[in-house]
Amino acid sequence: MSKLRLLFSKEGTASYISHLDLLRTIQRAFPRTELEIRHSQGYHPHPIISIVLPLPVGQSSVCELVDFEVTQTTDGSGIAEKLNTGMPAGLKVLDCYEAKRPVRELAALEAALELEYDQGVPAGACAKLQELFGRDQLVIQKRTKRKELADVDIAPMIHSVELTEESHRICGKVRVQAQNPGLNPQLLGKAIEMHLPELTPDFLRVRRLAILDADGKDFR
Repeated sequence: MSKLRLLFSKEGTASYISHLDLLRTIQRAFPRTELEIRHSQGYHPHPIISIVLPLPVGQSSVCELVDFEVTQTTDGSGIAEKLNTGMPAGLKVLDCYEAKRPVRELAALEAALELEYDQGVPAGACAKLQELFGRDQLVIQKRTKRKELADVDIAPMIHSVELTEESHRICGKVRVQAQNPGLNPQLLGKAIEMHLPELTPDFLRVRRLAILDADGKDFR
């Protein structure tokens, strides 16, 4: 029995595949590997496979991770290539290896932001947004697991924001807390809408670039 980890990218139309459908897609490709995913015990056994940090629908990524167990003993060599023969467009397995680091060591994530303005970037927008994301307190309303709205201060979860301005968009790189609690970079758009509504972009795009440990190194 081996515990393995997949590193994969999810881009283009694949970014709209839901969490559950993504798990099903990976499971259906597994017969190509000639490996058997280990299942839980009991009356309703289920495959032992999980996405380490689920990506919200509509966001793309080059650093997604999936943990799973197989009944055979293997170090993961050759599995990525076999899985890729059965993956839909936009999903590509980059590597497969033994899962040695516990998920609790995952601390932060980096993402690229694109804030698009159809009529051009408002004057002074970049500096105002940089100031907004650097505040000591930044409260937004967020839905809880009970679907109720609650005030949440996201400032402690924002580690860094770097923004640059172009003719019709503001681009940036953000680093935010990944878990316990984690911050979806998409919620930075909610902060703009609440605190600087005149700078609300017409479209906000998020692309996950890296998931990091507490030392700022790639978590693998």
